[in-house]
Amino acid sequence: MIRVLLADDQALMRAGFRALLDAEDDLAVVGEATDGASAVQLARRLRPDVVLMDVQMPGLDGIDATRRIAADPDLTAVRVLILTNYGLDSYVFAALRAGASGFLLKDADPADLLHAVAVVARGDALLAPTVTRTLISEFVAGPPPAAPVAGRDVLTGREREIVELVARGLTNDDIAARMVISPLTAKTHVNRAMTKLHCRDRAQLVVWAYESGLVTPRRR
Repeated sequence: MIRVLLADDQALMRAGFRALLDAEDDLAVVGEATDGASAVQLARRLRPDVVLMDVQMPGLDGIDATRRIAADPDLTAVRVLILTNYGLDSYVFAALRAGASGFLLKDADPADLLHAVAVVARGDALLAPTVTRTLISEFVAGPPPAAPVAGRDVLTGREREIVELVARGLTNDDIAARMVISPLTAKTHVNRAMTKLHCRDRAQLVVWAYESGLVTPRRR
């Protein structure tokens, strides 16, 4: 059973998400939050598997709420899926920096929402290859970070190569085909890299790859 916390200041949106999720045998909505502060409080109390987090809410917004959840050592198993009306806007990359495991448009098809919850709940990131490329092109191809990002020296050559492919938007199956290894081996390398770099999930690995300079955004 995947336990979901809804965080949205619009009652109609929460009702719609609840109806969709509760209709599934393997999903259950365990709580509803109307702002970021209550989302953090409920996450600490209920320990859901996934938080569906709206970006723009009164008081503490969804990005700051995500950051607090991701930084809490007691909530390492809680995954945040950002909901937005705005598509690939500046909120998306900020959310990934804060520790979100992915994002979804509010007008996504119901099947896409259910799939997104399942993907994030199992610890994967909801970053399709086309989304990753567009997001990086739009929001990472800016000035380099003021301080260098450490960690490249802890990776093996093979791990650096695989992290670069992840950042380019390749799935584990894509990586396996490119490097002529099994998907399980590709997944093992990805997981080892995340552990060494202290990344919560694949989304954080993408952020690290670009901020560290391992991958350089391709400007248009």
